[in-house]
Amino acid sequence: MPRRTLSLDDATRSKDLTGKIYIVTGANSGVGLETTRQLVEQGGHVVMACRRVDAGNEAAASFDGLKGSHEVMRLDLADLQSVRAFVAEFTAAHRRLDGLACNAGMVNMGGDLQRTKDGFETTIGVSYIGHFLLTELVLDTLRASAPSRMAIVSSVVHAGSPRNRPDVDLDDLNYERREFSNMRAYGEAKVASVLYAKELAERLRGTGVAVFSVHPGWARSNFGSGGSLPMRVAMAVMRPFSRFVSDSNEESAQTTLHCLLSDDAPNHSGAYFSQSSILYRDRECRNGGWPMETPNPNARNMDTARKLVERSYDLVGLERPARPAG
Repeated sequence: MPRRTLSLDDATRSKDLTGKIYIVTGANSGVGLETTRQLVEQGGHVVMACRRVDAGNEAAASFDGLKGSHEVMRLDLADLQSVRAFVAEFTAAHRRLDGLACNAGMVNMGGDLQRTKDGFETTIGVSYIGHFLLTELVLDTLRASAPSRMAIVSSVVHAGSPRNRPDVDLDDLNYERREFSNMRAYGEAKVASVLYAKELAERLRGTGVAVFSVHPGWARSNFGSGGSLPMRVAMAVMRPFSRFVSDSNEESAQTTLHCLLSDDAPNHSGAYFSQSSILYRDRECRNGGWPMETPNPNARNMDTARKLVERSYDLVGLERPARPAG
Protein backbone atom coordinates (compact mmCIF):
# COMPACT_ATOMS: atom_id res chain seq x y z
CA MET A 1 0.00 0.00 0.00
CA PRO A 2 1.46 3.43 -0.94
CA ARG A 3 2.26 5.81 1.88
CA ARG A 4 -0.35 8.45 2.56
CA THR A 5 0.81 12.03 2.01
CA LEU A 6 -1.25 14.80 3.60
CA SER A 7 -2.02 17.72 1.26
CA LEU A 8 -3.91 21.01 1.27
CA ASP A 9 -7.54 20.75 0.22
CA ASP A 10 -8.74 22.72 -2.79
CA ALA A 11 -10.50 25.37 -0.70
CA THR A 12 -7.33 26.16 1.23
CA ARG A 13 -5.15 26.11 -1.87
CA SER A 14 -7.45 28.56 -3.66
CA LYS A 15 -7.72 31.18 -0.91
CA ASP A 16 -6.91 34.71 -2.01
CA LEU A 17 -4.12 36.03 0.24
CA THR A 18 -3.95 39.50 -1.31
CA GLY A 19 -3.05 42.05 1.37
CA LYS A 20 -1.73 39.47 3.81
CA ILE A 21 1.88 39.54 5.01
CA TYR A 22 3.96 36.56 6.09
CA ILE A 23 7.47 35.95 7.40
CA VAL A 24 9.17 32.67 6.46
CA THR A 25 12.60 31.94 7.93
CA GLY A 26 15.04 29.91 5.85
CA ALA A 27 12.98 30.83 2.80
CA ASN A 28 15.75 30.53 0.23
CA SER A 29 15.74 26.73 -0.10
CA GLY A 30 13.97 23.48 0.68
CA VAL A 31 10.70 23.50 2.60
CA GLY A 32 10.96 27.21 3.35
CA LEU A 33 11.20 28.05 -0.34
CA GLU A 34 8.16 25.93 -1.24
CA THR A 35 6.18 27.39 1.66
CA THR A 36 7.03 30.85 0.36
CA ARG A 37 6.20 29.93 -3.22
CA GLN A 38 2.67 28.78 -2.34
CA LEU A 39 1.95 31.88 -0.26
CA VAL A 40 3.14 34.14 -3.09
CA GLU A 41 1.22 32.10 -5.67
CA GLN A 42 -1.98 32.74 -3.70
CA GLY A 43 -1.34 36.49 -3.61
CA GLY A 44 0.41 36.95 -0.28
CA HIS A 45 3.42 39.16 0.40
CA VAL A 46 6.24 37.13 1.95
CA VAL A 47 9.23 38.51 3.79
CA MET A 48 11.92 35.95 3.10
CA ALA A 49 14.09 35.94 6.23
CA CYS A 50 17.43 34.53 5.06
CA ARG A 51 20.94 34.40 6.44
CA ARG A 52 22.29 34.86 2.90
CA VAL A 53 20.41 37.62 1.10
CA ASP A 54 22.00 36.78 -2.25
CA ALA A 55 20.71 33.18 -2.00
CA GLY A 56 17.26 34.52 -1.14
CA ASN A 57 17.22 36.83 -4.14
CA GLU A 58 18.42 34.05 -6.42
CA ALA A 59 15.68 31.70 -5.19
CA ALA A 60 13.03 34.39 -5.46
CA ALA A 61 13.69 34.79 -9.18
CA SER A 62 11.57 31.65 -9.62
CA PHE A 63 8.49 33.58 -8.40
CA ASP A 64 8.26 35.70 -11.57
CA GLY A 65 4.68 35.74 -12.84
CA LEU A 66 3.09 34.68 -9.55
CA LYS A 67 0.18 36.68 -8.13
CA GLY A 68 1.79 37.89 -4.91
CA SER A 69 5.02 39.61 -3.95
CA HIS A 70 8.10 39.13 -1.84
CA GLU A 71 11.12 40.82 -0.33
CA VAL A 72 14.33 39.39 1.09
CA MET A 73 15.63 40.54 4.45
CA ARG A 74 18.70 39.34 6.29
CA LEU A 75 18.18 37.22 9.41
CA ASP A 76 20.88 35.17 11.11
CA LEU A 77 19.23 33.12 13.85
CA ALA A 78 22.66 32.33 15.31
CA ASP A 79 23.10 36.02 16.18
CA LEU A 80 20.52 37.61 18.50
CA GLN A 81 21.53 41.08 17.40
CA SER A 82 20.68 40.08 13.84
CA VAL A 83 17.26 38.93 15.05
CA ARG A 84 16.65 42.27 16.74
CA ALA A 85 17.82 44.18 13.66
CA PHE A 86 15.52 42.12 11.44
CA VAL A 87 12.49 42.85 13.63
CA ALA A 88 13.32 46.56 13.72
CA GLU A 89 13.54 46.63 9.91
CA PHE A 90 10.35 44.61 9.50
CA THR A 91 8.24 46.69 11.89
CA ALA A 92 9.49 49.92 10.32
CA ALA A 93 8.21 48.74 6.94
CA HIS A 94 5.08 46.73 7.86
CA ARG A 95 2.19 47.35 10.23
CA ARG A 96 0.70 43.87 10.05
CA LEU A 97 1.80 40.24 10.18
CA ASP A 98 -0.71 37.54 9.28
CA GLY A 99 1.57 34.54 9.62
CA LEU A 100 5.03 33.63 10.91
CA ALA A 101 6.65 30.40 9.73
CA CYS A 102 9.66 29.55 11.89
CA ASN A 103 11.03 27.13 9.35
CA ALA A 104 14.82 27.46 9.48
CA GLY A 105 16.81 24.93 11.47
CA MET A 106 20.00 22.96 11.57
CA VAL A 107 21.67 19.97 13.11
CA ASN A 108 25.36 19.94 13.90
CA MET A 109 26.31 17.12 11.54
CA GLY A 110 30.01 17.36 12.33
CA GLY A 111 29.49 16.03 15.84
CA ASP A 112 31.72 18.48 17.74
CA LEU A 113 30.21 21.05 20.09
CA GLN A 114 29.78 24.40 18.35
CA ARG A 115 28.36 27.65 19.69
CA THR A 116 26.52 30.63 18.26
CA LYS A 117 27.79 34.19 18.48
CA ASP A 118 25.91 34.53 21.77
CA GLY A 119 27.35 31.34 23.25
CA PHE A 120 24.43 28.96 22.75
CA GLU A 121 24.89 25.39 21.54
CA THR A 122 24.35 25.86 17.82
CA THR A 123 21.50 23.44 17.17
CA ILE A 124 19.21 24.75 19.91
CA GLY A 125 20.49 28.28 19.35
CA VAL A 126 19.35 28.36 15.71
CA SER A 127 16.37 26.01 15.78
CA TYR A 128 14.77 27.24 18.99
CA ILE A 129 16.36 30.23 20.77
CA GLY A 130 16.69 32.43 17.69
CA HIS A 131 13.09 31.69 16.73
CA PHE A 132 11.97 32.27 20.30
CA LEU A 133 13.39 35.80 20.29
CA LEU A 134 12.01 36.50 16.81
CA THR A 135 8.52 35.38 17.81
CA GLU A 136 8.45 37.27 21.08
CA LEU A 137 9.56 40.47 19.36
CA VAL A 138 6.79 40.29 16.73
CA LEU A 139 4.01 39.19 19.10
CA ASP A 140 2.53 42.67 19.34
CA THR A 141 2.27 42.82 15.54
CA LEU A 142 0.70 39.35 15.40
CA ARG A 143 -1.84 40.38 18.06
CA ALA A 144 -2.66 43.62 16.24
CA SER A 145 -3.18 41.66 13.01
CA ALA A 146 -5.42 38.96 14.51
CA PRO A 147 -6.64 36.58 13.37
CA SER A 148 -3.04 35.57 12.72
CA ARG A 149 -0.89 32.46 13.08
CA MET A 150 2.58 31.21 13.99
CA ALA A 151 4.05 27.79 13.16
CA ILE A 152 7.42 26.49 14.35
CA VAL A 153 9.05 23.50 12.71
CA SER A 154 9.87 20.55 14.94
CA SER A 155 10.83 17.05 13.78
CA VAL A 156 9.93 13.41 14.11
CA VAL A 157 13.19 13.18 16.09
CA HIS A 158 11.50 14.93 19.02
CA ALA A 159 9.32 11.84 19.50
CA GLY A 160 12.21 9.44 20.08
CA SER A 161 11.23 5.86 20.81
CA PRO A 162 9.20 4.17 23.55
CA ARG A 163 12.50 3.38 25.30
CA ASN A 164 14.15 6.74 24.80
CA ARG A 165 12.06 9.93 24.79
CA PRO A 166 14.02 13.19 24.38
CA ASP A 167 13.54 15.92 26.95
CA VAL A 168 14.94 19.39 27.57
CA ASP A 169 17.58 19.77 30.26
CA LEU A 170 16.57 23.10 31.77
CA ASP A 171 19.70 23.21 33.91
CA ASP A 172 22.11 22.73 31.00
CA LEU A 173 20.51 23.71 27.69
CA ASN A 174 23.90 24.78 26.33
CA TYR A 175 25.90 21.64 27.14
CA GLU A 176 28.20 23.41 29.57
CA ARG A 177 28.36 20.38 31.88
CA ARG A 178 26.97 17.46 29.87
CA GLU A 179 28.83 15.39 27.33
CA PHE A 180 27.76 16.66 23.91
CA SER A 181 25.78 14.54 21.45
CA ASN A 182 24.71 16.20 18.22
CA MET A 183 21.56 14.08 17.76
CA ARG A 184 20.57 14.45 21.41
CA ALA A 185 20.93 18.22 21.00
CA TYR A 186 18.77 18.09 17.88
CA GLY A 187 16.05 16.06 19.60
CA GLU A 188 16.14 18.41 22.57
CA ALA A 189 15.80 21.48 20.32
CA LYS A 190 12.78 19.95 18.62
CA VAL A 191 11.13 19.06 21.95
CA ALA A 192 11.69 22.69 22.93
CA SER A 193 9.86 23.81 19.78
CA VAL A 194 6.80 21.68 20.58
CA LEU A 195 6.76 22.88 24.18
CA TYR A 196 7.11 26.51 23.15
CA ALA A 197 4.12 26.25 20.80
CA LYS A 198 2.03 24.81 23.62
CA GLU A 199 3.06 27.49 26.11
CA LEU A 200 2.59 30.30 23.61
CA ALA A 201 -0.86 29.06 22.64
CA GLU A 202 -1.83 29.02 26.31
CA ARG A 203 -0.48 32.55 26.80
CA LEU A 204 -2.24 33.89 23.70
CA ARG A 205 -5.59 32.24 24.32
CA GLY A 206 -8.37 34.63 23.38
CA THR A 207 -6.16 36.97 21.36
CA GLY A 208 -6.91 35.53 17.93
CA VAL A 209 -3.32 34.36 17.44
CA ALA A 210 -3.11 30.60 16.78
CA VAL A 211 0.15 28.71 17.35
CA PHE A 212 1.34 25.33 16.06
CA SER A 213 4.36 23.03 16.01
CA VAL A 214 5.00 21.13 12.80
CA HIS A 215 6.78 18.05 11.53
CA PRO A 216 7.09 18.60 7.76
CA GLY A 217 8.04 15.03 6.92
CA TRP A 218 11.27 13.55 5.61
CA ALA A 219 12.06 16.27 3.10
CA ARG A 220 14.44 15.78 0.20
CA SER A 221 16.21 19.07 0.93
CA ASN A 222 19.81 20.09 1.63
CA PHE A 223 19.15 19.91 5.38
CA GLY A 224 21.91 18.04 7.21
CA SER A 225 24.47 18.47 4.47
CA GLY A 226 28.08 19.24 5.24
CA GLY A 227 28.50 16.66 7.96
CA SER A 228 31.35 14.34 8.80
CA LEU A 229 32.76 11.93 6.19
CA PRO A 230 30.89 8.88 7.59
CA MET A 231 27.65 10.87 7.59
CA ARG A 232 28.17 12.04 4.01
CA VAL A 233 28.87 8.45 2.91
CA ALA A 234 25.73 7.19 4.66
CA MET A 235 23.62 9.90 3.04
CA ALA A 236 25.05 9.07 -0.40
CA VAL A 237 24.21 5.37 0.05
CA MET A 238 20.65 6.16 1.15
CA ARG A 239 19.89 8.77 -1.52
CA PRO A 240 18.81 6.42 -4.36
CA PHE A 241 16.29 4.74 -2.06
CA SER A 242 15.05 7.72 -0.05
CA ARG A 243 12.77 9.03 -2.80
CA PHE A 244 10.47 6.06 -2.23
CA VAL A 245 9.89 6.90 1.44
CA SER A 246 10.65 10.62 1.67
CA ASP A 247 8.83 13.74 0.51
CA SER A 248 9.49 16.43 -2.04
CA ASN A 249 9.98 19.88 -0.58
CA GLU A 250 6.53 20.82 -1.86
CA GLU A 251 4.96 17.84 -0.07
CA SER A 252 6.86 18.70 3.10
CA ALA A 253 5.60 22.30 2.97
CA GLN A 254 1.98 21.14 3.11
CA THR A 255 1.77 20.85 6.89
CA THR A 256 3.09 24.35 7.57
CA LEU A 257 0.81 25.75 4.86
CA HIS A 258 -2.17 23.94 6.38
CA CYS A 259 -1.42 25.55 9.73
CA LEU A 260 -1.01 29.01 8.20
CA LEU A 261 -4.04 28.90 5.89
CA SER A 262 -6.70 26.30 6.66
CA ASP A 263 -9.97 27.21 8.35
CA ASP A 264 -9.71 24.27 10.74
CA ALA A 265 -6.18 24.74 12.12
CA PRO A 266 -7.01 27.61 14.55
CA ASN A 267 -9.41 25.25 16.33
CA HIS A 268 -6.30 23.37 17.52
CA SER A 269 -3.98 26.13 18.69
CA GLY A 270 -1.03 24.66 20.58
CA ALA A 271 -1.28 21.32 18.82
CA TYR A 272 1.35 19.34 16.97
CA PHE A 273 0.76 18.77 13.24
CA SER A 274 2.67 16.11 11.31
CA GLN A 275 3.14 14.96 7.75
CA SER A 276 3.23 11.17 7.44
CA SER A 277 6.68 9.67 8.02
CA ILE A 278 8.16 6.20 8.24
CA LEU A 279 10.76 7.61 10.62
CA TYR A 280 8.41 7.50 13.61
CA ARG A 281 9.49 4.73 15.97
CA ASP A 282 5.86 4.54 17.15
CA ARG A 283 4.14 2.79 14.26
CA GLU A 284 0.75 4.30 15.03
CA CYS A 285 2.18 7.76 14.29
CA ARG A 286 3.49 7.01 10.82
CA ASN A 287 0.37 8.24 9.00
CA GLY A 288 0.81 11.64 10.62
CA GLY A 289 -2.13 13.85 11.48
CA TRP A 290 -3.45 17.40 11.25
CA PRO A 291 -3.28 17.50 14.26
CA MET A 292 -1.94 14.48 16.10
CA GLU A 293 -0.78 13.93 19.67
CA THR A 294 2.95 13.63 20.06
CA PRO A 295 3.87 10.24 21.52
CA ASN A 296 6.53 11.90 23.69
CA PRO A 297 5.05 12.78 27.10
CA ASN A 298 7.98 15.14 27.72
CA ALA A 299 6.72 17.28 24.84
CA ARG A 300 3.27 17.52 26.47
CA ASN A 301 4.45 18.63 29.92
CA MET A 302 3.08 22.13 30.48
CA ASP A 303 5.10 22.65 33.64
CA THR A 304 8.28 22.06 31.64
CA ALA A 305 6.94 24.30 28.86
CA ARG A 306 6.42 27.22 31.23
CA LYS A 307 9.82 26.76 32.85
CA LEU A 308 11.48 26.54 29.43
CA VAL A 309 9.94 29.85 28.37
CA GLU A 310 10.96 31.53 31.62
CA ARG A 311 14.50 30.26 31.12
CA SER A 312 14.46 31.38 27.49
CA TYR A 313 13.45 34.91 28.44
CA ASP A 314 16.47 35.08 30.73
CA LEU A 315 18.77 33.72 28.02
CA VAL A 316 17.76 36.32 25.42
CA GLY A 317 17.49 39.20 27.86
CA LEU A 318 13.76 39.91 27.71
CA GLU A 319 11.33 40.59 30.52
CA ARG A 320 9.30 37.54 31.46
CA PRO A 321 5.69 37.57 30.23
CA ALA A 322 2.68 37.86 32.48
CA ARG A 323 0.84 34.59 32.88
CA PRO A 324 -2.86 34.44 31.88
CA ALA A 325 -5.29 34.39 34.79
CA GLY A 326 -6.51 30.95 35.80
